[in-house]
Amino acid sequence: MAGDFRPTSDFLQVLAERGFLHQCSDLDGLDHMAKSGDLVAYIGFDCTAPSLHAGSLVQIMLLRWLQKTGGKPIALMGGGTTRVGDPSGKDASRQLLPLETIAANQDGIKRVFSRFLSFGDGKQDAIMQDNAVWLASLNYIDFLRDAGRHFSVNRMLSMDSVKLRLERDQELSFLEFNYMCLQAYDFVELSKRHSCNLQMGGSDQWGNIVTGIDLGRRMGTRQLYGLTSPLLTTASGAKMGKTAQGAIWLDESLLPVFEYWQYWRNCEDRDTGRFLKLFTELPLDEIARLETLSGAEINEAKKILATEATTMVHGREAAIEAADTAQKTFEEAAIAEHLPSVEIGVAEIEAGIGVLSAFVKAGLVASTGEARRQIKGGGLRVNGETVTDERASIGPRDLNLGAVKLSLGRKRHVLLKIA
Repeated sequence: MAGDFRPTSDFLQVLAERGFLHQCSDLDGLDHMAKSGDLVAYIGFDCTAPSLHAGSLVQIMLLRWLQKTGGKPIALMGGGTTRVGDPSGKDASRQLLPLETIAANQDGIKRVFSRFLSFGDGKQDAIMQDNAVWLASLNYIDFLRDAGRHFSVNRMLSMDSVKLRLERDQELSFLEFNYMCLQAYDFVELSKRHSCNLQMGGSDQWGNIVTGIDLGRRMGTRQLYGLTSPLLTTASGAKMGKTAQGAIWLDESLLPVFEYWQYWRNCEDRDTGRFLKLFTELPLDEIARLETLSGAEINEAKKILATEATTMVHGREAAIEAADTAQKTFEEAAIAEHLPSVEIGVAEIEAGIGVLSAFVKAGLVASTGEARRQIKGGGLRVNGETVTDERASIGPRDLNLGAVKLSLGRKRHVLLKIA
């Protein structure tokens, strides 16, 4: 969308060069605001899960670059809007969560941001705000009178989040229909409370964002702006942040650091350069050099991507440990101490644990039936040796430094450790 636009502000220059720009309500006006040092921007994060996953990283990085280039970021927790559910991109209503679950999820999400943003009371320090502060106490009649009269139902029906559901004959509840009104009201409240003048989000949020800009204009706020980033998929079309095994969580209690590192290491060749720009802070000239690598050399670029992206979330020490673990596991064929592990009792290993049960215990397969199917396809290995007999057992003879390495395919490994 940037076209021939040449930004003069550091913020928009970074976004344009690294591939974050998709749509903007007024590029020239926003560029001027960013250059003035008065840019305050927010992104909302609904509390639908106990953590954010890699699919949210583009938005988190937008806030990080905003702060690094002189702006003030607001991470808006959707304690209020999560009670309604965003219909954008959904074919069915979200499950309504209990308030206790929303609060617990919010706590998990908050922990992610401490890695990316600096919070405090200074001009550029980040703010974390919960929209339940104003939404939960809204008087419905007052809201309809003060804000509701500014919303056009005709225009709301034309928004993709509504139109696509109606075109597919998918039910859209009145509760969900109100979501864009609440999000628009968030923008107005943040403008009043924190002088916020920019809302950012993924391209699926464009309709909600421009509705907020329009509501602000009608309710007499300062000039508001909107900016979206592209919705990312991998080169083969897969959704970012999800794999066949599940979500790529940003919380190490939900996904071991090693597996997070492996997710980036295993990206498609065509994605390497793009991901280096979006998910690391490596200089662009260094990324350009890495993009020239091909053949087997591209794996070195992927390792750098994995280590840098993991550093952003889990810290440099944990990222280096994960890289070292990968080298020992894949290149040196050794058992690495930092692989994900599960404990097993001495008596159980001495008696011999069935190979099917061992892989279920390790969480590499969901059932013994799935383990049998994997064995038939040659997909299971114990200490690097392919399992061919489903009646085999694992015992003391298989221990190496007090552990047994179980592998599903070439990329998933768990240590069975003596407790």
